[in-house]
Amino acid sequence: MRHFAHYACFDWSGQAVARPKGLALATIAAEDEARPVLLRPQGGWSRGAALDWLLDHAAAGTDMLIGLDLSPTFPFVDAGGYFPDWEHSPADARGLWALVDGLCAEDEHLAASSFVRHDEARRYFRHGKGDTGDRFGSLGTGRLRAVEHHQRRTKQANSASCFNLVGAAQVGKSSLTGMRVLHRLAGRVPIWPFDPVPERGPVIVEIYTSIAARAAGVAGGRSKVRDAEALHQALAALGAPPPAPLLAHDDHSTDALITAAWLRDAARDAELWHALWHPPMLDDAIRRTEGWTFGVK
Repeated sequence: MRHFAHYACFDWSGQAVARPKGLALATIAAEDEARPVLLRPQGGWSRGAALDWLLDHAAAGTDMLIGLDLSPTFPFVDAGGYFPDWEHSPADARGLWALVDGLCAEDEHLAASSFVRHDEARRYFRHGKGDTGDRFGSLGTGRLRAVEHHQRRTKQANSASCFNLVGAAQVGKSSLTGMRVLHRLAGRVPIWPFDPVPERGPVIVEIYTSIAARAAGVAGGRSKVRDAEALHQALAALGAPPPAPLLAHDDHSTDALITAAWLRDAARDAELWHALWHPPMLDDAIRRTEGWTFGVK
């Protein structure tokens, strides 16, 4: 499996504002002595600026593996569709991205509020206490993708349902806004496993920052790092030196730094690297409709 000259991680956010606080980006070069770099434009990242950054690297052909901390799709395999019994339910991931972006065309900042307010779409989500759509599902957790069932069963991670919009662990809003960005890339950056991996240039994968934190030795249920000492220890465990001093150690920035370093570190282990790109449960149906979280074996 190919290696890359650079590795990157976007910690994502679904907050419906111009510059979400939870949006962070870190990169690291493949060379052993390279330190991770936190990239932060003046005033912080917007999703539009993140899209432009991705498109710039597509145009430049940058040899970079880019992890996005979001779910690129909703569950499909469990029920034979993303939105069973809705006539506009798409047949595959790219159709889903187009549907989400189209219904949210009037939402500023590449937000996705219109989708979860849509008369039909909202029926599939849990919106708040006492406000659960009638198609949310009978399980309290909500529907899960095949990779999420596998993560839980093998204790590799504990992903939440993308149809849940409630609580600190909810990932639905960030995933929806990410789908808008993926649609607007218009195929200019391959997205694994939906697209073949080219011999050069950028590639996007879905990542889960808690997997990187666990690999870095972040202890127990404390998957977030919020101080310099803990960050430097985690990076050292992944063979990376400390970054330049940070103004603040918010968990979004540290998640991005640790996960970028983890991607580089994983690439150094030939057996692990092959396993990450070829998970045994990833069949053609899952590849086309749901995708897979990079790092889940």
